[in-house]
Amino acid sequence: MKFIDLKYQDHVAVATFNRTTNTINAQLVADLEELVQTARKKSAAIGLVVTGGSEKFFSMGFDLPEIFPLSREEFTVFFKRFNRLCLDLFTLSKPTMAAIPGHAVAGGNILALCFDYRFIAAGHKLMGLNEIKLGVPLPYVCDCMLRNQIGYRHARTVADSGDFFKPPQLLEMGMIDRILKPHRLLPEAVRHVRRIGETSLPAFTMIKRNRVEKVVAEIAEQLEAREEIFVDSWYSDETRKRLQQAMEKF
Repeated sequence: MKFIDLKYQDHVAVATFNRTTNTINAQLVADLEELVQTARKKSAAIGLVVTGGSEKFFSMGFDLPEIFPLSREEFTVFFKRFNRLCLDLFTLSKPTMAAIPGHAVAGGNILALCFDYRFIAAGHKLMGLNEIKLGVPLPYVCDCMLRNQIGYRHARTVADSGDFFKPPQLLEMGMIDRILKPHRLLPEAVRHVRRIGETSLPAFTMIKRNRVEKVVAEIAEQLEAREEIFVDSWYSDETRKRLQQAMEKF
């Protein structure tokens, strides 16, 4: 894995994004696919924690300088691959945790939603889904996960505003589970995952299956059609202008 460093701590797989902004591109998706397969197959690993090596970012979202120039066909392949990765993470039959040391916005927030738990470092750390400000809907996988995890009203606020939120707001709406001092973030994340995995992994597997299967069924029913709608939006003239402006911030 090029953009992820993997180690094991107390029988928990701990994966660390090793760039500064940890933008999501084809290489990171491939690395995450490999990580999920490793976590699934390695019997000694009773859970998975993913974090960022920088205190500034968990992930800034899609790597626009790499993704913006893609043809419609190339982007469709990337987008579908990202969606399947999200589903693989969401359904991984071991306890998972996003230990968020910095901002997790747009695609970075989507990625964080795929984990069972989300702990965030205290301070000016933002999460949010600003897709509406770019002229695209939330990806359908994200939309379904978001409503399932934080409820209709909070999901409506997050999606319709496109705003970024601070840890106390995120905790109140249920986007994150705990706010921790930065130096306690990773140890507490590992401890939490280890405790669940050691209690009874077979029982947890069934509990999680019961929790996610309705969401997965909802996604599967409409996913291909909604992916096409998203891609249409991504290549609309207005969205291309907004993406071009956003790309200038990279």
